[in-house]
Amino acid sequence: MPFIRPIKELRNTSEISDLCHQTKEPVFITKNGREDMVIMSNETYERSIVSTEVMIKLLIAQQQLADGIHVDCLATLQKFRERYRYNGK
Repeated sequence: MPFIRPIKELRNTSEISDLCHQTKEPVFITKNGREDMVIMSNETYERSIVSTEVMIKLLIAQQQLADGIHVDCLATLQKFRERYRYNGK
């Protein structure tokens, strides 16, 4: 359930900050009854960015598979071990 607050509540910055940190969700700010801003904790922002980056990489990988572009995982791992002289210890 989204947290929606009118812009006048931004006067209570500590309360808005606490809400962002406690819920770990964005808080939507309205102005004159319309969407205006979104405020979130840094932790929530970083989690959102990482999630977006992972989703983009998965979509790229999915498209590569559909296009027939793929590599053998075991062969790639072997090349990595040879390149960096990894001996399993």
